[in-house]
Amino acid sequence: MPIAAIILAAGASRRLGQPKQLVLLNGETLLERAVRLANEAGTAPVLAVLGAYRETICASIQFKHATLIVNDDWTDGISTSIHAGLRALDGETVRVSGALIMSCDQPRLTSDYLRNLIAAFAANNKTAIIASSYAGGQGIPAIFPRAVFQDLRALRGDRGARTLLGDPPCRVLTLPFEGGNIDIDLPSDLDQLK
Repeated sequence: MPIAAIILAAGASRRLGQPKQLVLLNGETLLERAVRLANEAGTAPVLAVLGAYRETICASIQFKHATLIVNDDWTDGISTSIHAGLRALDGETVRVSGALIMSCDQPRLTSDYLRNLIAAFAANNKTAIIASSYAGGQGIPAIFPRAVFQDLRALRGDRGARTLLGDPPCRVLTLPFEGGNIDIDLPSDLDQLK
């Protein structure tokens, strides 16, 4: 069974002052880059969850290689984007063994790293959570097996997937992610894209 990718891209980027989804890195937007990496890694389907700025984003990006999911409840926190992605998976005809949850604002992410996560998931019989380790903690990108989808659905408000990593419903294995702590939240973070 394949692994789906749920790209969380619904936030308003308030601290950045512009939609981070449309920030350019090497000629492509961060969101286009995340979709490309998920596809190159072999995930299917690839779901891009949008909320804030969705009209602007859709006018700038053609979603040929991802399914666009609209999260109308994005203001209620990141958990609602995870829920929207999982609801979309419920409607898919292909059953998936797990979901790779990722953001679009980790510029050091590579498709090779995502493939390593997927290989570790397969090597552990698709029953463990495979998370990224960086900055002394665990985070996304992370693959969650189908058996813990109900735990992801139980998340509320601005409590994201990292919450489950702190109190996991199953085994958690981690892979070191060099540069995983680098993300784009503040205008000063844009310097890291150079």
